[in-house]
Amino acid sequence: MTFAPEPAPLLEARALAFLRQDEPVFGPLDFALRAGEVALVEGDNGSGKTTLMRVLTGMLRPGEGEVRLDGAAFSLDTMAGAVVFLGHHLGLKLDLSARENLRVSVGLYGQREGTSADAALAEVGLAGFEDEPVRRLSAGQKKRAALARLLLLPARVWLLDEPYANLDREGIALVNRLLEGHAGRGGAALVTSHGAVSFAGGEPRRIRLHA
Repeated sequence: MTFAPEPAPLLEARALAFLRQDEPVFGPLDFALRAGEVALVEGDNGSGKTTLMRVLTGMLRPGEGEVRLDGAAFSLDTMAGAVVFLGHHLGLKLDLSARENLRVSVGLYGQREGTSADAALAEVGLAGFEDEPVRRLSAGQKKRAALARLLLLPARVWLLDEPYANLDREGIALVNRLLEGHAGRGGAALVTSHGAVSFAGGEPRRIRLHA
């Protein structure tokens, strides 16, 4: 009997490390993130959580090791459309409305089948605010507008750096629902958080960084 080979991880780090002025910030780090999996990156301030995310998105070059996407060596070309990053800077144009911001993202990275900008905004609680300039939205509403982008784009890998910041209890529950739905569709997510997080889809695997 022959067995089909196991699919390659959606995202993989191999002996990944980042150095600043020849001093290690994190690593070497090994992990594999597979379809349907959510992993939580934990660590104290200065342990390199945000730096790790920037390395995984190509904004910073690793000092050692490599990143692979779907079994292929990472490059900005391979990640385009395959990975979506939500960080401290939400990537929203303040003079555009939430709907207009989503249209820009779709023009760059495509749109997941069966979705629409208005449906995504309604799901994150922004029905009625679709045409409001982003600069007039509260901090929590801005975060929700950025979360709507996750629903709309076809990326299978989500990299979320402190996605619970500026959200109330209802917003935290929203993030958990989005993660559960994404994993259920065969996606994967890597999440950083300073605090303990309760995932609706069960206890995530934890990756610990040490300063």
